[in-house]
Amino acid sequence: MADNSNILTMKGISKAFPGVQALDAVDFSLRSGEIHALLGENGAGKSTLIKVLTGVERQDRGVIELDGHEILAKSPHHAQTLGISTVYQEVNLCPNLSIAENILIGREPRFAGSIDWRRLNARAAQILEWLEIDVDVRQSVGMYPVAIQQMVAISRALEISARVLILDEPTSSLAAHETEKLFAVMRKLKSEGIGIIFITHFLAQVYEVSDRITVLRNGKLVGVFDTATLPRVELVARMIGRDLNELEEMSRYKQAAATLSQSSVVLQAKDFGRVGSIEPFDLDLHKGEVIGLAGLLGSGRTEMANLLFGVDKPDSGTLTVAGQRVEQHAPLRSIQAGMAYCPEDRKADGIVGDLTVRENIILALQASRGWFNHLNTAKQREIADKYIKLLNISTPTADQLVKNLSGGNQQKVILARWLATDPDILILDEPTRGIDIGAKAEIQKLVLTQANQGKSCIFISSELDEVLRTSHRVLVLRDNAVVVELAQDEMNERTIMHIIAGGES
Repeated sequence: MADNSNILTMKGISKAFPGVQALDAVDFSLRSGEIHALLGENGAGKSTLIKVLTGVERQDRGVIELDGHEILAKSPHHAQTLGISTVYQEVNLCPNLSIAENILIGREPRFAGSIDWRRLNARAAQILEWLEIDVDVRQSVGMYPVAIQQMVAISRALEISARVLILDEPTSSLAAHETEKLFAVMRKLKSEGIGIIFITHFLAQVYEVSDRITVLRNGKLVGVFDTATLPRVELVARMIGRDLNELEEMSRYKQAAATLSQSSVVLQAKDFGRVGSIEPFDLDLHKGEVIGLAGLLGSGRTEMANLLFGVDKPDSGTLTVAGQRVEQHAPLRSIQAGMAYCPEDRKADGIVGDLTVRENIILALQASRGWFNHLNTAKQREIADKYIKLLNISTPTADQLVKNLSGGNQQKVILARWLATDPDILILDEPTRGIDIGAKAEIQKLVLTQANQGKSCIFISSELDEVLRTSHRVLVLRDNAVVVELAQDEMNERTIMHIIAGGES
């Protein structure tokens, strides 16, 4: 159970980077046996605060105390030795090593100069058994899904006797039942007196599992609140620091569905599918229409997007774009046909970290023009500045390396890249995953604004309320197949969840 004693106190933490005051005299405290949510928009300072705590960055001013003693972590490894461990959204494990090796890496029990495999496996199994995780610790960790890998990372933290556990967006890639399992583990750790810092963008999860909430905005502390007494609307208002009308009145940006049904069809798929990926489906996308794809992770949403854009090749059916049948499916052909695709994994398939914001934004446009029809630097800057302003991308300059931006701003850069090609059809796969509420609202509003200007969009999101806010129609997928199409007057969360769960409309 939580008590009122702080195991961790951060006082007056300040950190500046060139052109950016990332943290400005921020205070933070964590109690023993507490789950403490750290919230704020991307760029609010959450990541920098954690980096300072774990020794990735050195604060300019301020003091950190653990169990009443001042500490200064020199590196993440040093932080671990102090009792502070982090489990990141992208789990940092060695996929080729066994679960047991990952849990005890660097601390393997030895006998006669060699690893004692029996003791290694027994110790790892003991920790996982305590967490009620049933896996074979001798198997490679890469064989298991992300949910199990996160449990392995948590087990590693327990093995080194962590007093403070930082969970950075741990549920962003988990299904609902996996999230519930993680929450059960978090509550178990809490009961043992471990303090947990929980970073997430899912507010429902904050209210389900956290005891207190600290809100940051623009590098400053907004406040510390007891979760049980803070209304959700007030939390959102404090996080984004502005009026909520744009969130509550998003529907006014939607065109009438009846009007869209009379508009021209810009994309038509007939019996379009790929064996082992997505069952054959039919789809008519009208000019100015947003079609939402709803379903659980692995339901076939991304597979449909990949097939439509040409990342994957179909083995049945036909695709027609702007009245022309597509014969050779490939991303470059799709770009030239007026399509754009923001993929789900911005780190693996989106941003190029070592290029600047400007270079990332003009990448797709340059590819569509051909590398011998080069955009000069002045034109590149003009385009980049236009979309930096349009999307409110927080960067000191267009020549900042994109890897130095927050996750939400990286997402906006990818969106800017595709908007710069002036596409007729946007395919957006989880465009708001892992970004803050304010940025989500901006992107949702942008999608509907683009639709009102005649652009068409296929919008994928795991958050049903987001799908409902932005879409004129919804296709519900289950088991790699489209099972139901819902018109605007049929769209509601209860109906969609019932269909996803295996019921009928």
